[in-house]
Amino acid sequence: MNDNIHLHDVVALLENLPIKHFETGQSLLLRRGQIGTVVMSYDSTTFEVEFAGPDGRTYALLPIAAHKLMVLRDRPEHAAA
Repeated sequence: MNDNIHLHDVVALLENLPIKHFETGQSLLLRRGQIGTVVMSYDSTTFEVEFAGPDGRTYALLPIAAHKLMVLRDRPEHAAA
């Protein structure tokens, strides 16, 4: 079970992933480090992640296993003493 990934988290891929474009079906390669947003959790081990371009248009929407994702953080957490 993964308690670290939540709905709307910004995540990065930990490995390359060949996919098909969301609308056109054209072959694409999502590269390690590609940034997406979690839009659904299936069972806390797999998450639906949306990848979109600078124009906001989705080019990939697919389920990805938690072990292939890293949550990106924009602020530090308080450390326990």
